[in-house]
Amino acid sequence: MTATPRIAYEELPDDVREQLRPRVERLGYLGEFFQVAAHQPEALRHFVDYTEALKDALDWRLVESIALTVAAETGNDYERVQHERLALSLGMSRAEVRALAAGDSLAEPERFSLAEHAAVRLARHVVEARGRACTDAYRTLEELVGSEVAVACLMTATRYLAHATMANTWGVRAPVASPLAEEAARA
Repeated sequence: MTATPRIAYEELPDDVREQLRPRVERLGYLGEFFQVAAHQPEALRHFVDYTEALKDALDWRLVESIALTVAAETGNDYERVQHERLALSLGMSRAEVRALAAGDSLAEPERFSLAEHAAVRLARHVVEARGRACTDAYRTLEELVGSEVAVACLMTATRYLAHATMANTWGVRAPVASPLAEEAARA
């Protein structure tokens, strides 16, 4: 963990606090990522807007498939746990979430649509490419879903890669346990 001070929810600028209020009320806490990113409140506000615009542009299953893939590929446990919980609450099965979190979703073609598989492949390529082109994976996805959805998927994957870079650099931790780890502990 870096020494960068964490900024409490009550200390956020009014506009950022109001923007994050629904998230804090839903979760019951302000995640550590936001506490650090709040050192740049204007950028944080736009980062949240960017994230929400992409979520509005895509089917939730595509967003969660991409988010969990990038989190698993980058070791971003903060985001992985958040999206395990979110995907389950939205209706993704435990087996699907487990496969995405373990990086095994492509081995289970019956669990995911062709578009979801293509989005997962693109997300993996985004991580592996480290800023280089992902043309083949993008083209395959675009042929399946069209330009509008493919662009949103690529932008979503790069958003989660940016988050992973920041979260892993800052050493932020998930404020709650993984629902999959909780399940394994009970078994």
